[in-house]
Amino acid sequence: MRILFWLSGTMWRYTLPQGFIEAGHTVDYTDSLSEESIQEKLSQFQPELAISIGWGTAQTICKQLLMRKYLKAAKIPHVYWSTEDPAYTAVFSLPLIQRVQPDFVFSISAATVDFYLKIGVKSAYMDFGYSPAIHKHIESEQNYRSSIAIVANAYPDILSSYPDHYRHRSMAALIRPLLENNLAISFWGRDWDKAKNILKYDIPQEWIHGYLPYSEANKVYCSCDIILGLQNYPHQLAQRTYEILASSGFLLTSDTPVIRNKFKAGEQLVVSSSPEETLRLVHYYLDKPEERKIIAASGQAAIAENTYQNRADYMLEVLRKYKII
Repeated sequence: MRILFWLSGTMWRYTLPQGFIEAGHTVDYTDSLSEESIQEKLSQFQPELAISIGWGTAQTICKQLLMRKYLKAAKIPHVYWSTEDPAYTAVFSLPLIQRVQPDFVFSISAATVDFYLKIGVKSAYMDFGYSPAIHKHIESEQNYRSSIAIVANAYPDILSSYPDHYRHRSMAALIRPLLENNLAISFWGRDWDKAKNILKYDIPQEWIHGYLPYSEANKVYCSCDIILGLQNYPHQLAQRTYEILASSGFLLTSDTPVIRNKFKAGEQLVVSSSPEETLRLVHYYLDKPEERKIIAASGQAAIAENTYQNRADYMLEVLRKYKII
């Protein structure tokens, strides 16, 4: 199929679009810069399916309206993959869906799918995944080498506005005790220099490495002894859970119901439910490289089927079932 992705930036291009490419489909992109460029893209590429993803500059209200106008006029089926559920369903996802009126919605939140179905929105659950072309094992690189690392954005402003967000608990259990005990962490991502109001501690400037391109994250995962993996919800997996494990990273993450349900804690990854447990696990596994290697390999095998190619195949299967395509 010819599939047009309506998205901006480069990060999302390495996710579901990459899966469709690996599944043998022809993929193109637009971020709807103007009506003329949209018309030209539709005329030249002649997509059989359009897919938009998440929240970004391609999802401004003006661009949402253009998306609806031209896709409806061209009778091109439009699918929205809602990656901001459930925290932002009311303030973002649902208004977008009502405005754009996609033919089908996939959500990373099973509970939100139930909500969408109740209000008459055709929808199904589809989680994050990984692309083996992007997140894979590579040799350790000295520039990324450290004992403990995290790849994530701090989101200090957003988290200050959402004091009950589960990410607070995840950061408090995984990051704060290491800072309190002066155990060095390599922080990769945006705004960690502004995170004191969230973490309660200043992060030494030499620990902060700033933005890391999405396609280079596996260099950190493969070069560090322990990767801290934050979780955003008790019943959903954070996107980087798949990506860290796929890269054969040794993952220390939050002890949540979904982690316990999908993985064997202590065999495929390790989990912590408290600051004290985090300290104990870090001290133990830093001295056990062979155990880390065995657990990391087991974790990589555990998520092997969760590729974006499989997600792409699943999406098309669902769309055929509902006669969207």
